[in-house]
Amino acid sequence: MATITKRELVIKITDQLGAKGIEITQQNVFEVVQTLIDEITESLAHGDTVVMRNFGAFQVREMRAKIGRNPKDPGKDVPIPARAAVKFKPGKEMKEKVAATLQIIREQK
Repeated sequence: MATITKRELVIKITDQLGAKGIEITQQNVFEVVQTLIDEITESLAHGDTVVMRNFGAFQVREMRAKIGRNPKDPGKDVPIPARAAVKFKPGKEMKEKVAATLQIIREQK
């Protein structure tokens, strides 16, 4: 499985749009992608839920305080404070497409 960077994503989007006859520069696509990321982050920072149909939903959840273990000294308790964390719930279409990749993942092991 490959890791796709933001730069590679921008190149793929630019190429796909070019194939459809839509001429747009990589810099413009980068600005759109970065603005999307910034707006999602800003909305989540205000406690909003961001829903993108057929993709999924991002929401902020409270992670309760708990006691962890120090890996260097397993006998020691380490308090982990409560915090806010982003959770992602995939949409139906994404779930179905990702579920089909199970065989590919098994073959790579």
